[in-house]
Amino acid sequence: MKHSFDVLGIDRPVVALQDEYSAGFTDPMHCHDHVQILFASAGVMSVTTRETSFVIPPQRAVWLPAGVMHEVSCRGPVSLRTLYLRDHPTVEDDACRVFEVSNFLKAIILEISSFDPLYDTSGREGEIIRLLLNEVDRMPNAPYCVTMPSDPRLLRVCNEIIADPSDPRDIDDWAKLAAMGRRTFTRAFKQETGMGLAVWRQQVRLMEALSMLASGQSVTQVAFEVGYDSPSGFSAMFRRAFGVPPSQYLVN
Repeated sequence: MKHSFDVLGIDRPVVALQDEYSAGFTDPMHCHDHVQILFASAGVMSVTTRETSFVIPPQRAVWLPAGVMHEVSCRGPVSLRTLYLRDHPTVEDDACRVFEVSNFLKAIILEISSFDPLYDTSGREGEIIRLLLNEVDRMPNAPYCVTMPSDPRLLRVCNEIIADPSDPRDIDDWAKLAAMGRRTFTRAFKQETGMGLAVWRQQVRLMEALSMLASGQSVTQVAFEVGYDSPSGFSAMFRRAFGVPPSQYLVN
């Protein structure tokens, strides 16, 4: 198995690694000199940077610019493919993003993962690499992230909600946890995250729901686990957010 420290000096436009991780594995905050694409061909990851928290279900991937500090956590067993990119037109893009992975792009990623790191850039492998880069650019972004605040008082609140999205505490409870008055808390939270606490928590619940659905849990179970009073209310919110019913994300 190849490791990241083995590929950093390889002069190829893309180098791919594959790893298998058990449930609960966490790779603490770190960064790389190369742009990364993280793709779980099976399983669900959480990826957290200093500014954003992402949930990455199957058929999605995350783009991480070079130098971005990030932590990767595995909700369950994860089959991970990591692509390190060099000399790509969008390499200078400094924004993290989650994007859709079509069945075609998935097949390309899995094929590249089997390449020798010193593949022939002028032969078949090089053509597939160029096809990969074109396909990545074509993929639409996916709304599976929330902005994290920099204020440590607000960050404490956000981390607790992420740890338990069904937590029923109201805004007064969260303001107290942050040691802030309600109005100050409300104003600061919106300034730092771009949305109110209720909307932010709803986003976290929907992200957690995606993770649970992708792990094979039923719509009813997921609805109650993430804090909704009924499966119908959860399904309606899910459809408004993603345009499709939650059943579309269930594992077959």
